[in-house]
Formats: sequence, C-alpha cells, structure tokens
Amino acid sequence: MALSDADESRIRAELDRELTDTERHLFENLWSEHCAYRSSRPLLSRFSSEGERVVVGPGDDAAVVALDEETYLTLGVESHNHPSYVDPFDGAATGVGGIVRDTLSMGAYPIALADSLYFGDFDREHARYLFGGVVEGISHYGNCIGVPTVTGSVAFHDGYEGNPLVNVACLGVTNEDRLVTAAAKSVGNKLVLVGNATGRDGLGGASFASEDLGEDAETEDRPAVQVGDPYAEKLLIEANERLIDEDLIRAARDLGAAGLGGASAELVAKGGYGAHIELTNVHQREPKMNALEILLAESQERMCYEVRPEDVDAVREIADRFDLGCSVIGEVTEGNYVCTFEGETVVDAPAEYLADGAPVNDLAQVEPTPQERNLPEPDLDAAFETVVGHPNTASKRWVYRQYDHEVGNRTAKRPGDDAALLAIHEAGRGVAFSAGADPNWTDAAPYEGARAVALENATNLAAVGARPLAAVDCLNGGNPEKPAVYGGFSGVVDGLADMCRALDTPVVGGNVSLYNDSATGPVAPTPTLAVVGSKDGYDAPGTALAGDGTLLLVGESAGALGGSQYLASHGGRDAFPTLPDDPLAVVEAIAAVANHEATTAVHDVSHGGLAAALAEMVTGDAGVDVSLDGDARSDELLFSERPGRAVVETTDPAAAREAVGDAAPVTVLGESDASGRLSLTAGETTVTRDADDIAALRSVIERELA
Repeated sequence: MALSDADESRIRAELDRELTDTERHLFENLWSEHCAYRSSRPLLSRFSSEGERVVVGPGDDAAVVALDEETYLTLGVESHNHPSYVDPFDGAATGVGGIVRDTLSMGAYPIALADSLYFGDFDREHARYLFGGVVEGISHYGNCIGVPTVTGSVAFHDGYEGNPLVNVACLGVTNEDRLVTAAAKSVGNKLVLVGNATGRDGLGGASFASEDLGEDAETEDRPAVQVGDPYAEKLLIEANERLIDEDLIRAARDLGAAGLGGASAELVAKGGYGAHIELTNVHQREPKMNALEILLAESQERMCYEVRPEDVDAVREIADRFDLGCSVIGEVTEGNYVCTFEGETVVDAPAEYLADGAPVNDLAQVEPTPQERNLPEPDLDAAFETVVGHPNTASKRWVYRQYDHEVGNRTAKRPGDDAALLAIHEAGRGVAFSAGADPNWTDAAPYEGARAVALENATNLAAVGARPLAAVDCLNGGNPEKPAVYGGFSGVVDGLADMCRALDTPVVGGNVSLYNDSATGPVAPTPTLAVVGSKDGYDAPGTALAGDGTLLLVGESAGALGGSQYLASHGGRDAFPTLPDDPLAVVEAIAAVANHEATTAVHDVSHGGLAAALAEMVTGDAGVDVSLDGDARSDELLFSERPGRAVVETTDPAAAREAVGDAAPVTVLGESDASGRLSLTAGETTVTRDADDIAALRSVIERELA
C-alpha cells in the first residue's frame, strides 16, 4: 500500500514542499483507515459516550469509568484480524499484548481479558487451522503474562473463510491518583522509550491492516506481522506499576499501530505540542536499521513515556531492575514533530496534522434489502440435534480450558456461563464482563441484529445479577468503498448506538477494523461489544439446573426466526425478531430475579433459541419436562433467537413474578427434577434427550479437535 496521490498532494500543499521518503511512509500509516478512521469517523458521533460514571471517554488508549468514588475501571478493545490470518499464533498473541499495553498506558493494572473470535465454517480444514492457532496464541500470551481470559465468544460463518476476526478486550483497575492519559503535559519533558529493543518486525502494520487481504497474504504479508514476547510484557506490566507508584509518568502511549511514529506523534498532538526525536537514540536489536524502520516498526512490548527531566534516572533504574531497555529518544517542544537521523532531518511536520489531519472519506451506501419470509417445514427432532450440536451453539470448553482464567484471585464465576464475574476487592463489588456478536444476526439484518447484540450482552450481565455500566465496541466490516458493505456497516453502528442508549449504557471507546475482505468476499458486519456491569458482592446463580424448582421464562415466548442458527442450518428466510419496547426494564428485571435468594439458576435465551438454552441447563443430576403452548409455529417456539429473555429456576415463582413486575411476560415452563433428562414438547412433537446425549451433541468442537 502507498500514500495516495490525492493525500500526497494535500500534504505537499500543507507543508509547502516535497515530502521526504520517511514522511511519506509515516503519513501513509497515520492516515490509513486503521489509524485515522477515515471511513468510520462520520458514523461514530452517533454513539452516546457520556455519563456520570465516565471519567475518560473515547480518544485515549482505553476508557475509564468510576466503579465508585475510589475505584476506577479501564476498558478497551482491539482487533488483530489481518495478522491473525497471515500468522494465527503471533497475530492473536500480539493482539493480546497490544490491548494489555493500552491498559498500562492509563496507569491501570490489567485484571481480565475477553476474546471474541470469528472463523469460516468449522467443517473447513483451513478454518480449523486458523481457529487452533489463534486460541493457542491467545492462551500462550495471556497465560504467560498472568492476566486471566474470563469470557468471550466464538462464531463460525462462511463469510470469515478468507479473513478471520480476532477481537480482544481488556479490563483494568486504577484510581484517580494513578490515572495517566496520553496527552503530553509540558514543554521540555523527555520522551522515554521503555521495553523491548526495536527490530524490523511489523513494518507497515497499520497500512497492511487497511487493505484487502490478497490470495498470497500468508506469505507476502508475513513481515507486517509482529512477533510477541509475553515474558517481556510481564516485566513491562510490573515495571509500569512501579513507575506509576513512584509518580514518574506524566503521559503514556503504548507502541502499537505505526510504531514509535504513531505513539509519539499522537501523544504530543493530544497535548497540543510538538517533539524533537533523535531516532539513533532508540535501542535496537538489529544492525543497520534506517530511519523509516526505526520509526514505523511495530516491534512489541514497548511503551513511550513523557517524563520530567529530573525523573529520567529513576525511570532508567526501574527499567534496569526489570531487565528492560530504556532510551531517552527526545523531548516535548512547542514546534513541529521533528525526527532526525544521523544528522539529517527526516520528518518535520505539525504533530496535529500528522495525527488528526487525514480527510474523511465521503462514501456511498446502499441499505440492505429486508428478508421475506420463506420457512422450511420443521422436523423438530432432527432440528434439535442440528442446532444444539452446531459449533456456534455447542460448548466452547475446548477454547476456555486452554486459558488460565483464575490467575489474579479475582475470578468469581468461570467461563462457560453467560458472563464472567470478577471480585473487585478494592470496592467490595462484583464486576460482570461479557463480549461478543453474532454474524448470523447482523448478516440477516444489520441494524436489528446489532441492537440484538447489545441487548444480548446486557442480558448476559443481568443473568449474573449485574446491571450494565459501560461498553466499548470493535466494529468490523469489509471494504467500505463498496456501497452495500458500507450500508451494512452504517446499519450496525446505528443499531449498537440506539440500543446502548436505550440501555443507558455509554459507549466509552472502541476500535474500527475495515477492509476485512479477501478472495472469498467481505465479512459480515460484525459489531463486537464488550460490556461491563456491576453488582453488590460476588455471588451469582449459575446456568446449571439445581433440579428442585420451577422453571420460568422471562420475556416473550417466541419470535420470528430471522438470523437464527435454525435457518442458517436448514435454509429459509425470515424477518428479524422484534425486541422489547423497554429493554432496560427487562434487563433490570432479570438482574433483580438473579439476585433473589430463591433463584437457583439463570440462563439467557439467545443463540440457538429456547431449545439450546434448556439443553445447556440440563445435567446428569437435573432435568425438566417442558411443554410450550401458544399460537406460534413450533419451530419459532424452540429456535427463535429473540434476545432479552432468560430461563429462571426458582423455588419461589411468585417472588420472581413480583420482581419482574410489568417489565416482561413470565411463563411457567415446568418443574425441574432429578431425572437428568430434557423433555421438550412444542405443538404435537416431543423431543427427549438425556444429559449424556446432550453433552455428546454439545462436544462437537472438542471432539473434532481432540
């Protein structure tokens, strides 16, 4: 990829001279879609990002929200999509490293990760190869640095065959005294690079992430993929803690996209300053590196700090203590962003123009065509096996068993339930964490599907008794220059924004990844949402039945089948199901029921519908006999994926009804027992499976990858 003629002409006019070769490549990366959001920026103002708990909103390395007056949470999300196709292990691993350093740059300690992963059809060998490599990369890096991966999602869809998506979110803890931002504070302060030495890996990573993947990407683009060293990252995490403890950092930015050039230019630009950087001062691990390589390499495990001159020696001492490299590479100035190399000025441009001067793209969009209803004739017994045993709805145990999800002594609820629950001992509160999207939903109906993604994540939090606090999004799409692709992308932005507003959940930050196209076509618009919520204490019901209570369905009993796994597996089309008129009231009602002392299990109803939710709740010691009544089709009753619903097991159904009030309908499904069997009647058909049969169906991923 090269700087376009139009951009070069614009920059030449602004600088009133020809560009150096280093400037040309620096602008190419900083003005790329990946860094500058040229196509998505006009849409992002649709999000509501303010709230009484929001401390730092969009624009920094991570967002900051107040859990209480003394405890802050940081929340960020990143994508590493293209690198994970070229090199699934290193691409995914360095995605984890990058989002963790975003957390460090806010003065926070990382406490949890969530990974949302999207691959081509599971029955394709290449998709399974990518899947295995990505999971291995995430587990290796996260386990080595001691940050638990506690939640996430995995989806398989043919649109990702040539371009998987790897989205990783990170949650951190800090407080007002420790909070750091990415805005430079004062002229004369030094810019100090701490961490691994700079090599030639990851060159042009930002521009690489801003173009379609070619058929030869796995070989031709490998130099653009960074190589991670989690042991160095662990040292950097602990060194960062010491630097914050001793109040040595004025501002910080991690080195990610566009390397040192991106981090340093953005840091001083946010403060309204310039910089003078001597590139020969950067500690390097490869011989004879030139200015361009030093400036733009995306070598990992590096941080750029603004430090007072009198504190430089103390910073160097801490870096030495943790066996990390440390270079004083320049200082904050009142002038331009200037880089020199071996006595020659290779960059001299206004920092703000570099970081924020890219023009916005004016793109055409075509609205998606609504789905017309055309449903298959249901064979419920066969459909149950297909849906419950599909990799999209099956157990993800094969994934999360590879992660250390308990390191750090905060994990109160392990992966496998609707949301993770973390103990924030500093505040005496529980924090729930959910992340994911569903490509079937947003492929069928971008706007309504994205609304459903937001509601489903909020319902996951409610199932463990938490209410949503804030969210970040990772907006993935194809080539925005194609009107149909941009129309779908615009739809998912509107859908997320509208539902998050209805849920009173500010979207406080995020990431955009476009040009996710390959020879197989564009990916489905994929709006990964990572949501945090809070509750009193750390206790919450699980999803497994206790075997001695009444099962209730909170929410509508059925809905349309658009976007369902049932239709994806059996063919047909339908409208997307309608969502609650007052989604916040529904979420709060489910949370209230989950927190009631008589509640023994709660599980949201979404992917795979009610049939999949009930199948997931049955164990060898607990079962249920459910009979579904109503005028709806039997396949709708079982397989509609209308979100904003939950199955509740309770020993006091009257109290549960009282807690829900008028927020949603409440339907009795049946009585749980010790049978270890699910009997499910809809219309004239009864589907019966015991727990062992269901477990065998749901173990498809583990079975195929063992």
